[in-house]
Amino acid sequence: MIDKSLLSFILRGKNRITVLQTIAKNEVISAQIEQETKMYKSHVSRNLKELKKKELIKCVNPKDRYFKFYKITNLGKKVLNHIQRIKL
Repeated sequence: MIDKSLLSFILRGKNRITVLQTIAKNEVISAQIEQETKMYKSHVSRNLKELKKKELIKCVNPKDRYFKFYKITNLGKKVLNHIQRIKL
């Protein structure tokens, strides 16, 4: 069962959903997210930090200072699937 407070956190921010959906497609860097979603760099960065803190995404190469690749975790996939069912 997915924690309702986690679902609420994601649903409160449309940018969080957008970033999570973008990462779910394939491993991406923040610049790709910015380009694909037309979001500001600061918004993407903040959302990446929030999603990473909640363990919905993870950085594949955390030691790299530039071009960090992000991928969705199993928890992130479950949350995204649940959200997509809610939004239908």
